[in-house]
Amino acid sequence: MLDWLNSLEPSLRIYWWIAIIASLIFIIQTVISLVGGGVFDDVSDVDTDFDADSHSGGVSHFFSIRNLVNFMLGTGWSGICFYKTIPSKLLLMFVAIFCGIFFLFIFFFLVKILLKLSKDNTFHLNETLDKIADVYLFIPANESGKGKIQISVRGSVHEIDALTKGERISTDEKVRVIQIIGNQAILV
Repeated sequence: MLDWLNSLEPSLRIYWWIAIIASLIFIIQTVISLVGGGVFDDVSDVDTDFDADSHSGGVSHFFSIRNLVNFMLGTGWSGICFYKTIPSKLLLMFVAIFCGIFFLFIFFFLVKILLKLSKDNTFHLNETLDKIADVYLFIPANESGKGKIQISVRGSVHEIDALTKGERISTDEKVRVIQIIGNQAILV
């Protein structure tokens, strides 16, 4: 293989070396990420992932080993792919660098989507406080029995047991949640 690589034109050989080394490192990073890292947890400061919540707007999040590998993947493989189609070596270099930067943006976009999936979207009953709800099953007066309300929280409708301290509340009336006791809403 080294004979074949050494027989290439010098500029094409550079793109091949970049692509081969970046691909090997990328494969190793991917395997380590899938396995969980284990002993590599202590080196997380060296290769931090993009964190949308702690993003400060600076350029420091661009400089990591993972981003360098992604840039090199784009640069190396696009240099190889466009080597025969772009006659100017200078123009080829600019196209390869542009493709490397494009790989970085694709990586950031994918990580941003994956970080949204990791958010905790668990419904908590206290999120219903001071919100308007629809009575689904009538609510008996003076906490003498439970009824049900339907309430929308973050675009999702939830059905909750409800009590009232006042008069009976009929189905389809609008009510406001004023207190949470246990797993029941107290209404006005």
